[in-house]
Amino acid sequence: MSERNKALVCRYVNECIAKNDISRMDEFLAADYVLHMPPSGDLDLQAYKQFQPTVLAGFPDGHWRIEDMVAEGDKVAWRFSFDGTHLGEFMGIPATRNRLHLNGMVVSRIAEGKIAEEWELYDGLGMMDQLGQK
Repeated sequence: MSERNKALVCRYVNECIAKNDISRMDEFLAADYVLHMPPSGDLDLQAYKQFQPTVLAGFPDGHWRIEDMVAEGDKVAWRFSFDGTHLGEFMGIPATRNRLHLNGMVVSRIAEGKIAEEWELYDGLGMMDQLGQK
């Protein structure tokens, strides 16, 4: 079960997130999916589908990598890195042309073969500093 769950998360990150292909999200995410992303709050599936393209708009050359992954039971924990150039507006911040390197972690809960819930933490302060927002 753990290996199957890890494979699901890998496919989701590589085929949807890395390629910004929201058309395939329903293939990987449960209809009642929730992303817990403090301090921003919770995003349901529809809100998440609206948010994800803003990352590509802000960082069109963005590259996601899964750095580490472990699984137990219905949970998969994974550490990621993201690199990109801030070439478009993101979170209300106009393009700075600054390079961004971001690290974070996600815990994904799998139910009935889909990602049902995720908890994401990332270095938001480091991100804002790199974008010139002190």
